[in-house]
Amino acid sequence: MKKTILLVAMTMLFHVGLFAQSAIIAHRGAWKNTHTPQNSIASLKAAIDQKTWGSEFDVHLTKDDVLVVNHDHDFYGLEVEELTYQELLAKTHPNGERIPTAEEYLKEGIKQRKTKLIYELKTSRVSKERTLKAVELSLALVKKLKAQKKVEFIAFDYDACLKFRELDRKVKIHYLNGDKTPAQLKEAKLTGLDYHLNVFKKNPTWIKEAKALKLKTNVWTVNKVEDMNSFIQEKVDFITTDEPELLKETLNK
Repeated sequence: MKKTILLVAMTMLFHVGLFAQSAIIAHRGAWKNTHTPQNSIASLKAAIDQKTWGSEFDVHLTKDDVLVVNHDHDFYGLEVEELTYQELLAKTHPNGERIPTAEEYLKEGIKQRKTKLIYELKTSRVSKERTLKAVELSLALVKKLKAQKKVEFIAFDYDACLKFRELDRKVKIHYLNGDKTPAQLKEAKLTGLDYHLNVFKKNPTWIKEAKALKLKTNVWTVNKVEDMNSFIQEKVDFITTDEPELLKETLNK
């Protein structure tokens, strides 16, 4: 009986390892093939409907300290950091949505259980102090909504990453800029490296090094099948893409 149980357990472990796949993160939501605006509530809902592992979105801080979701530093010509939230409501996305606050976006995202919310904190153009203030406000917001298990943070600003870790030893924070080795990120007690595909191509040992250090690995923005296959073969943990549908199809082959 014990031998049978052991055999079943070993078989299960074999199959889990054999079929373990890179997880899909929809870059700015699932927008490209659904014809919804990037970083909109609609693109988030589309990513959730597609059951992607995660949906990435970008957050800035307005002049009056409101966290809003938008990729560029301007929202259809309105400079986010130079204006109040109310002033940003002068324009809308093509689908009629106004610029979402991070709170509105997170509230929508935590209605479901499966898709993670990958919160990119954008670097302030005004000052380092504004970036670090956005860190504090972002972490406070996530805790207010009790969304810690649903949200993972990413940032290009290394000091912002260190600030997240200083404020919370458990928060998941991944570095984006690509200028730190896996060993440096491990020493800083970050969760992982989330680098552009060209960074990994120039540093072909970093994925293995990161895995050996028990750091999570994510690669962005992977939109071509040949690149998808390459990083799937390297068993990167997460692949961020504008083409979640294509990546899903590629993974299933």
